[in-house]
Formats: sequence, structure tokens, C-alpha cells
Amino acid sequence: MSAILPAYLTLTDVKQLPAPLPEVELHGLDMGWYIVRLHHHDSIGLLVDANGKAQRFSGTQWVSRALAPLGYTHGTVTWADTTDEMIGNSTPPVSAKQRMRYGTRVAFATQN
Repeated sequence: MSAILPAYLTLTDVKQLPAPLPEVELHGLDMGWYIVRLHHHDSIGLLVDANGKAQRFSGTQWVSRALAPLGYTHGTVTWADTTDEMIGNSTPPVSAKQRMRYGTRVAFATQN
């Protein structure tokens, strides 16, 4: 695999990625929505739909159903933390490496 991922990838693009597969980040947004970012070395690609908009999932199980058939076995759940910002505390930006290091690992095991 090239060391650099495209900034935006569709599921069709993800199917064509050679091994080793990039790491998966499931980034939790407000109201139970998740977006998927793929990490490879220092590059990050956002999973998008056919219209180029961020692909949103309503739960981690839907991410599992999309990615498990492509060979992905797990991902790391991260969240946007706005609590400090809402009460006026300054918060330094969190790097992608920090998000992946301190996120919650989840297995992709689709259940019917």
C-alpha cells in the first residue's frame, strides 16, 4: 500500500486497498452518529458516500457490517469532546495519534 491514503475514500475504494489494511477510527458525533476515518502511517482518509459526503453510520454495528466483509476485524472508537469548550475552558487540539491511542477498541463481529 502506498504510504499516503487519499483524503476521501468510498467503500469501493476501500475494497481495492492492498494489505496491510489501514487502521479504522469510528469517530462518534452528537446524536449517535459515527463517521469512519482510515489511518495509514501519517495519512488519514475519510470514508465518503457516492456524492463525496462523509458516510454516516447510526451505530458501530453498521460500520461492522460495511467493513467486516472487506477483511477488517476491529476499529477504535473516538469521540468529539465538547464539554470543556461549552463551559469556556480552553482545550488543546488532540492529534490523530492521540485519538487512536486513547480510543476504545471494538471488534467487528456482525450479529443477525
